[in-house]
Amino acid sequence: MPKRKTDTDSRRLCDAIVEGMQENKAKDIVVLDLRKISNSVCDFFVICSGESSTQVDGISTSVTRHTRKELSEKPWHIEGKTNSEWILLDYINVVAHIFYKDARSFYELEDLWSDAERTDVPNLN
Repeated sequence: MPKRKTDTDSRRLCDAIVEGMQENKAKDIVVLDLRKISNSVCDFFVICSGESSTQVDGISTSVTRHTRKELSEKPWHIEGKTNSEWILLDYINVVAHIFYKDARSFYELEDLWSDAERTDVPNLN
C-alpha cells in the first residue's frame, strides 16, 4: 500500500481533483475535510454530480488525466466504471466520488459525514 502523504500533499491533490472535475463541467462539487475526525478513512472526500452516465464517466477520466499531468498521481483503486452511476477514485488520502445526480441524492454522503468541515465549490457555468 502506498505511504501516507502530508496534509499539504493531500490538499494539493484535493485541489487538482476539483480542477479535473471542473474541466468536465461537474456540478455541485463539495469538499469534505475529514482530517479532524477520528477514525476517518482519508483526509478529504471530493464529491460531485454529472448530468448523465456519459458525463460521469467523462468526469472520472478528466480527474484521472489531470491528477496524473499536474501531480504525477494516479488512483490506487477505481470502482464503479461499469455502470457510471457512482465512480469512486481512491487516491488513499483523498477519495473522489463522482455521482450520477439521482444516485447522489440516494446515498447522501454529505449527510453521512456531516461532522466534516464542508466547502461548496461554485459551479463554473
